[in-house]
Amino acid sequence: MMLASDACLPSGITFASGANMADSLILELADFVHDIHTGIYSEETGQPQPLKFTVQVKLKVEDHYDADTPLDASKNYMDLKFACSEALGDTHYKLIEAVADHVCETLFLQDHRVEQVSVKIVKLALSEADEQIGITLTRERR
Repeated sequence: MMLASDACLPSGITFASGANMADSLILELADFVHDIHTGIYSEETGQPQPLKFTVQVKLKVEDHYDADTPLDASKNYMDLKFACSEALGDTHYKLIEAVADHVCETLFLQDHRVEQVSVKIVKLALSEADEQIGITLTRERR
């Protein structure tokens, strides 16, 4: 039996009838660089450091999206960028974990449909040979 969703699959591949597949919608901001006041060492304080953000937001998914689905059925992608820049303000964060936590809280407060947020932060100033040193914090709505 061919399902309507099978039409998007390569030839010869179909979903098993009755399969219980969970829908998900992930919005993403990748490799966004913004200067943030962070750090605990004297060479880190007093001036902002460049941090690279990758943010994934799991949003409650609608039953169906079509060509006429209104914009408010999703989340404004610019909200992710705002949470990693303007929403952080001029506060000095000792730990980048606190930066990531603030980003998560901002996104949860903005939209009740946000179910999960994952924030990866790379401290670009620590890189010596193009390695990426940082953290990833994932929070689920409580």
